[in-house]
Amino acid sequence: MISLKSPREIDAMEKAGAALAAMHLGLRKIIKPGISSWKIEEFARKYFKAAGAKAEQIGFEGYKYATCVSVNDEICHGFPRKKLILKKGDLVKVDTVVSVDGAFSDSCWSYAVGEVSPEIQKLMDVTKKSLFMGIDQCVPGNRIGDIGAVIQHYTEDENGYGDVREFVGHGIQPTMHEDPMVPHYGEHGQGIRLRNGMTITVEPMINTGTWEADTSDPSGWLAKTADGGWSCQYEHTLVITNDGPKILTSQDPEADADYMYDDNYAKYLEHYREIAEKVAKQFEN
Repeated sequence: MISLKSPREIDAMEKAGAALAAMHLGLRKIIKPGISSWKIEEFARKYFKAAGAKAEQIGFEGYKYATCVSVNDEICHGFPRKKLILKKGDLVKVDTVVSVDGAFSDSCWSYAVGEVSPEIQKLMDVTKKSLFMGIDQCVPGNRIGDIGAVIQHYTEDENGYGDVREFVGHGIQPTMHEDPMVPHYGEHGQGIRLRNGMTITVEPMINTGTWEADTSDPSGWLAKTADGGWSCQYEHTLVITNDGPKILTSQDPEADADYMYDDNYAKYLEHYREIAEKVAKQFEN
């Protein structure tokens, strides 16, 4: 069943979204050549505790970590690992879900470790643009297929990348994963109609090569590209409104001004950003 959220519920999700976005802001100060991917997990756990946020991925279907940290050809669901040392030119994706006072938020962001190659920078740019192209389709009256259709056309037809099929976006709140499923491929005019008050994630995963994933890892979690190409992902949680899509996990309310639900978000983000910066200082050396 798809639930439509009230203004009170959306405000609570804004707060959770700001808490999550601030984690990503803190990671910008931490991710650099020479750190292990486990440092990302350590920072996230300490920050969430200080911010009063709950790491909802811990214990989800047996998953043990607050974050998913996926590097280079890893599409998603990579474990944070003490022996995985990030090096210059790597592409790392950090995905997590948090709740604050029972309100959920989900966001993934991609980070260049030092300076990446022009090829990988283009992959990052195209993936991020495809995220916002998909978000722009999230208006009442459109259908789920409209989101995936624009992402697929831009990433595959125009840029020759692979648009992952195995993993999709989803509804969110009152739990981590709700209906509807939100594919990042598809056809215009197909699927359920979008309605005011729906909260969903849009999270394209785009590969330099084939769209196909290798899910044979013994962990049962980690997914890699089938051909060894690199993969990129960006994800926002958003609410569909009669005034257009409103992002609930923005890291930059000024740049995303057209996507802001109200003025509360910027206030929440500033509060959590200060907490994230204090925690990040413990990891900067």
